[in-house]
Amino acid sequence: MSRPSLNDLTAFVVVATHRSFRRAADELGAAPSTLSHTMRALETRLGMRLLHRTTRSVSPTEAGFQLLGRLQPALAALDEALESVAGFRGGVAGAVRINAPRVAAALIVRDVLPRLSQRHPDVTVDVVVDGELIDIVAGGFDAGVRLVGSIPRDMIVVPLTRPLRFVCVASPDYLDRAGMPTTPDDLRAHRCIGHRLPSGRLYRWEFERDGQVMTIDTAGAVTLDDEDLMVDAAIEGLGVAYVAEPAAAGALAAGQVREVLSPWLSATEAVAVYYPGHRAAPLALRAFLDVVREVSKAGR
Repeated sequence: MSRPSLNDLTAFVVVATHRSFRRAADELGAAPSTLSHTMRALETRLGMRLLHRTTRSVSPTEAGFQLLGRLQPALAALDEALESVAGFRGGVAGAVRINAPRVAAALIVRDVLPRLSQRHPDVTVDVVVDGELIDIVAGGFDAGVRLVGSIPRDMIVVPLTRPLRFVCVASPDYLDRAGMPTTPDDLRAHRCIGHRLPSGRLYRWEFERDGQVMTIDTAGAVTLDDEDLMVDAAIEGLGVAYVAEPAAAGALAAGQVREVLSPWLSATEAVAVYYPGHRAAPLALRAFLDVVREVSKAGR
C-alpha cells in the first residue's frame, strides 16, 4: 500500500471534522465534487471505507473515527512545527480575518488593533461587522468575536472583556417629558426603541434584582438592528434604548443620555475571541490573540 499524500489526509480530517463536503470545500478552497473524488481515491488506496455518505450527511465509519483521532494531533503538531520556525523569516506577517458584531468590533478597533499595529506592523486585520452568528470556518474567517454564551462548544475561547452590563438609556429631554421609570414594569408606559435580532425576531429586555427576574416585551415607534443607531435614537429623544454598555459609554459621558433602571441591570456575559481548535493557529492569528490576552488581563 502506497502512503497517501499529506493533502489527501488533511482533506479527510477537514471533511470528517465538518461532516460536510460543502463546508470542507469552503475551508479548503476546493469544489465539493473534487473532495468527494479525493475521499473515494483515499479509501481505495487504504482498502477500507472511511466515510458513510448519504444525500444529506457525511459521517466517519469506525475506521474513519480511529484515523481521525490519530491524524488530528499529528497534523496539529506538524502545523506547530512549521509555525515554530516562521519567526526566522524576520518578523510576524500575515492576514487575520475577524467576524464580529458592531459593538465587539469597536472594542477590537479601540483596544486591540493599536497595540497589534505597533508591535507587528506587517500583520493586517480584516474585520467584517456582522450581527448574525455564523460558521466562521465556512465563512473563511480565522476567528470570531461574540458573547461567551453564544460561542459554539467546539471552539477555543480567549476572553476579551470582563462580563458586560446592558444599560437602559434615554435623553434628559425625553425623561423630563415621560418621567423616570423606577421598575421594568414602568417601561410598558414608555416609548421603547426596539432591537431586531439578525434572526428577525425582537429582543426581549431582561432585568434582574435580588433574585427577581423580569422579561419585558417593549413597544415603541422605532425598531433598529444596530446598537449605535439605537443610542442615536435615544439621544434624539425617541425613547428608551436597551444596549450593551460600551455602545452607550460615549453618550453617557457627554451627558447626551442618562441611565435608568440601574439596580435592575447587572453584569452578564463576557465578550471573547474564538477560533477553531482542530488546527494550529497561524502565526499572525497567534500574535493577534496574544494582544487580546494582554488587553483582557489589563482590564481585570
